[in-house]
Amino acid sequence: MNKIRAAITGVGGYVPDYILTNQELERMVETSDEWITSRTGIKERRILKGENQGVSVLGIAAVKDLLAKTNTDPKEIDLVLFATVTADMTFPATANIVATSVGAINAFSYDMGAACSGFIYALTTGAMYIESGRYKKVVVIGGDKMSSIINYKDRTTCIIFGDGAGAVLLEPTTEDVGIIDSLHRSDGVGEQYLKMPAGGSRMPASHSSVDNKQHYVFQEGSAVFKFAVTNMADISAKIMERNNLKGEDITWLAPHQANKRIIDATADRMGITEEKVMMNIEKYGNTTAGTIPLLLWDYEKKLKKGDNIIMAAFGGGFTWGSVYLKWAYNSN
Repeated sequence: MNKIRAAITGVGGYVPDYILTNQELERMVETSDEWITSRTGIKERRILKGENQGVSVLGIAAVKDLLAKTNTDPKEIDLVLFATVTADMTFPATANIVATSVGAINAFSYDMGAACSGFIYALTTGAMYIESGRYKKVVVIGGDKMSSIINYKDRTTCIIFGDGAGAVLLEPTTEDVGIIDSLHRSDGVGEQYLKMPAGGSRMPASHSSVDNKQHYVFQEGSAVFKFAVTNMADISAKIMERNNLKGEDITWLAPHQANKRIIDATADRMGITEEKVMMNIEKYGNTTAGTIPLLLWDYEKKLKKGDNIIMAAFGGGFTWGSVYLKWAYNSN
C-alpha cells in the first residue's frame, strides 16, 4: 500500500485595498523611504480599515477565494485551522467564525498561535490529520491584522507590518508529491525580545496597561535579527541535508517575509540563487502568519507539479521551522 501524503491542492488569498506607503509613513514617524527600503526591502503594506473588522474578514475572504478556485463544497471540509496572533477575540476561536461564515458546517476548527511560524506549524498539523487517513479535506489559513496591535508612533515596528491572509486546501495523495518532511523548534528565551506584554492572563487590560502602550508589539530589533538569521538559515539547511537535497535540487524557497536581509542570508546558506526565492515583501510587508500562504497565492501560476519547495519561518516566542514539499498540481 502506497504511503498517504498530504498535498496542497489549491491556494486562496486576500489583502485589503488600503495601501500604506513608505511616503505616508514619513509623515507619521521620523523615517524615510530610503531608510525603510534599504533595511527591510518594504515599499508598502496593506491595512484593513473600518469598524468591527477583525482578522476573520481576511480569513473568510481568503477561504472563499480558495473554495471558488478549487470548486470545493464547503460542506465537505473536515477541519479548518487558522494560524494567527490577532484573533478577533480571546474566544471563540476565529477559525470557528471563518468556518461558519464560509459554510463549512461539518468541520471542526481551532486557532493556532506561533507568530510568524504559525502557518507552517498549522500546515504540518493539518498534514498529520490527512496522513492518518482520518480526514480528506483540511483548510489551513495563515493571516494577521497586525495593524490592530502596532503603535504607529513607534518606527521600529510600524514600518514592518501589514495585514493579509492566505489559505490552502490539503487533500490525500499516494503520488510522489505533497508534504515530505518538516522540522519545528521553539525557545522561550525569545519572550524578552519580541512580545505584546498586555492583554493576556498575566497582564489583563487596565487603564495602566493602555496608558503605557503595552497592548502593542514590542521588538528588540537587533536581537531578533540575529536569532532569525541564524535559526531560519540553520533549520532550512538541516531539512535539506536530511532529505539529501542540494541548492540545485530546490525549485523554490518560500521564506517568511520579515526582512529582505534575513531572506538573503537564508538563501545564501542553502545555496539557492535569487531567482528561486519567492518574494513579495515589497508589496505587503510582514503579515506574520500570512506571509507564506500569500507567497503561494502570488506565485501559484509559476508553480509546476513536482517542484521542490522549502518553506522557512522564524517568529516571536521564539518559534521557527521549515517544511519540504513537492508541489502537487499545474496551475491553469
